[in-house]
Amino acid sequence: MTKKADMSLASRSLRYKLKISFYLMSILPLLVCIYLVSNYVLPNVGVKVDVIASVAISTIIAVAGFLVIKEVFDRIVSVSAVAKLIAAGNIHYKLDIEHQDEVGDLGHSLNQLTARIRSNMDELKTYSEKTTEINLDIQKRVLVLSSLLQISSLVSQGAKLEDILRVATEKARLLANSDVSYLLYREDEIEDFCVKIADGANSEYLLKIMVEPQESLFQKAININKPLILDKENMLSENLTVDFYEKFRLKNTLALPIFLSGRVVAMLGIGNTAESFLYRREDMELLDIFSKQIAIAIENDKLMQKVEKLEIKDTLTGLYNESFIRQRLEEEIKRSIVYHRPCAFILFDIDNFSKFQQQFGSRQTEAILKKIGSLIKDSLSDVDRAARSGDDQFAIILPEKNKRQAQKIAENIRKNIELTFTHETDMAKRITVSGGISENPLDGIDAEELITEANDLVALAKKQGRNRIVSFKEAESSES
Repeated sequence: MTKKADMSLASRSLRYKLKISFYLMSILPLLVCIYLVSNYVLPNVGVKVDVIASVAISTIIAVAGFLVIKEVFDRIVSVSAVAKLIAAGNIHYKLDIEHQDEVGDLGHSLNQLTARIRSNMDELKTYSEKTTEINLDIQKRVLVLSSLLQISSLVSQGAKLEDILRVATEKARLLANSDVSYLLYREDEIEDFCVKIADGANSEYLLKIMVEPQESLFQKAININKPLILDKENMLSENLTVDFYEKFRLKNTLALPIFLSGRVVAMLGIGNTAESFLYRREDMELLDIFSKQIAIAIENDKLMQKVEKLEIKDTLTGLYNESFIRQRLEEEIKRSIVYHRPCAFILFDIDNFSKFQQQFGSRQTEAILKKIGSLIKDSLSDVDRAARSGDDQFAIILPEKNKRQAQKIAENIRKNIELTFTHETDMAKRITVSGGISENPLDGIDAEELITEANDLVALAKKQGRNRIVSFKEAESSES
């Protein structure tokens, strides 16, 4: 076997093969030709059979040498073609190695090179996928940060609590890629929760849901501040699963309690209807972030309410505010009942206030409110109390005065306001007020009844043409 292998050209190097080819194509035919010419052609000019045979043998040998060279160059050309394919981007092409020679070594090296390129490409693909994941995570974190800044901005600007809760609930759903999001909320001194905010396609049905603290599904979340998770790894009993689906129409949910002042005041939840769904740790962290923001917003709202209760003055006009005037009216009514004395209440409402505000803007509106507040204050005695009780409303408490006395004071104030703005060339700037007067105990025995009666009379004054004071509802029939 060794001798046969040694005799074979397949295992030889290219140099050896090229030498053999050169010998076969050049030296040997040349020697044969010299021999033939010297022995046959020159001595005897003519053609013989042995001469033809010699020429044929020489030709065959030359052709054999040519074929050997062709085989070498064909393999080189094949390797070159594969190299071009690889250079064009076809790195998955593999060269077949037939012989162990220089061309075989070149093909082997080329295969190793493409294998290494493939390995590097796979690594680059892996790095690219990781980079994409990192970029997506960065983008998500940026969106979360942007949402938190938006919510913080609303809180700092003193936006309404419901607006803040709506934004937080919406952002929680979008960033957690959920079908719906909801916020269970309970007011002070109320035990049951109701869905205050719901976001997502066809989520209106959630707004009708009520949850009791002792319900089995929410008991742990509400009473011991534990998250509620319902997915393929956190299953509930069959009865609870059915109850939850019938109530929420969701197969999965993740809800976090919002704990404030030793009490769960709300629960922020997300949910979907997908089968075999699993919530990730990132979903929990995301929901926890928004829950904390909602807790801050609720606490801030409660503090603002406490501050408003403590404040007694309206910052724009310098008059008392609504909460003070209600409390003071209640006290004056009690005093008047004890001493059997009257107590009148006047309520003024600026005519066409909304139209004026839209036409002239907030700056001129504030100037008008300040001016009217000053005119009212200057028209009262030291024992009377005036307040700005609404955007365009002013209230006055007149202790020891009945309706007739209050009518005089109210008419004087109305005329002063009308006179003050008569110089305005623009008719839209000629401000007037309509008023209503109520009295204890004639129109009520507590603050709420007197305020309601005064409001009704103001509405009657506007119905009768504005810029007037109405003391009795019977005035409606007399006017008509």
